[in-house]
Amino acid sequence: MDGSIVLRPGQRKLLLDVYRKGTDPSLRLRAHLLLLLASGQTWLTISLVLFCSTATIARWKKRFEQGGMEAVLQSRRGRPAIFWAGWAAIVVRWVKDLRPLNFGYVRSRWCCATLALVLWNVHHVKVSPDTVRRWLHGRQMVWRRPRPVLERKDANRSRKLRAIRQLLAELPPDQVAFFQDEVDVNTNPKIGCMWMPRGKQAKVPTPGDNHKRYLAGSMEWRTGTLIATAGRGRNADLFLAHLDELRCRYRGYHTIHVICDNASFHTAKRSKKVAEYLRKWGHRIVLHYLPKYAPETNPIERVWWHLHDEVTRNHRCFDIGELVQLVMRWLEERNPFRIEGHVYDLLNAA
Repeated sequence: MDGSIVLRPGQRKLLLDVYRKGTDPSLRLRAHLLLLLASGQTWLTISLVLFCSTATIARWKKRFEQGGMEAVLQSRRGRPAIFWAGWAAIVVRWVKDLRPLNFGYVRSRWCCATLALVLWNVHHVKVSPDTVRRWLHGRQMVWRRPRPVLERKDANRSRKLRAIRQLLAELPPDQVAFFQDEVDVNTNPKIGCMWMPRGKQAKVPTPGDNHKRYLAGSMEWRTGTLIATAGRGRNADLFLAHLDELRCRYRGYHTIHVICDNASFHTAKRSKKVAEYLRKWGHRIVLHYLPKYAPETNPIERVWWHLHDEVTRNHRCFDIGELVQLVMRWLEERNPFRIEGHVYDLLNAA
């Protein structure tokens, strides 16, 4: 059988245009292959020049002879895209609404290989994990770290938020309000993303033995000024030491309102030390409590988020004292902070 083909002048010109100016690599390969066949080159030479098999040469030679230029230069191969669209929609629905456990797989989250396997087991449709990945990307699905949220809600959430908003809106000039919370810093750093050479994972040295310090912080509602107190434990002693610091720094104000969460060492009912402190200083310090299970209602949480993102994540401090100094320096340089979050936006703007 003759291994060459015959091209008419128009066909040759079209193939040259595809080879020289085309953007689809597969079409350029086919055009190059046919041009070499038409010039009388042997299949061995073509396979060596184009790094393809003789089976590839035979396939495109046969398609050209049976279907002409149209059969060779159509860019879309395989099943029509509309055939796969329905299966892609099913996979996306599984990712959004179901878990692998629903199909009997002991996995907590989906991966492309598992989705391809379930598609075969349930519908006998065989696709590769890479095809599943393309489907997900094509439907605006991305692989990212999720945000944890609390499912439990405080039954009195609306009432508590309404009382806090009223307090902030009607705050007299001789009174001051703070949002208060604690945060911990560790010599073993939190690990986060960073720039590194492609194909080479960067390393973050860690001391091995983890040491902790805790900061009690309060952010002033009107100005965003943050006051921080360091301690060795997240307990009533740190909380009361922080209240003493607020009381001393803001002694020009008649009343200091401290809005905090429902930790046991924040309440007089569950902490004798707090109860005794309020009996002595309750005329100046008034505690208010945020809704339970609602960290998003405390604006200082956003400050702690920025602290971890900019300072403690991937840090290289092996000494806890050095790390605390670094954190305190960051707080001092960043002060005052902007009240972030949607819960109190309107009040803050007013």
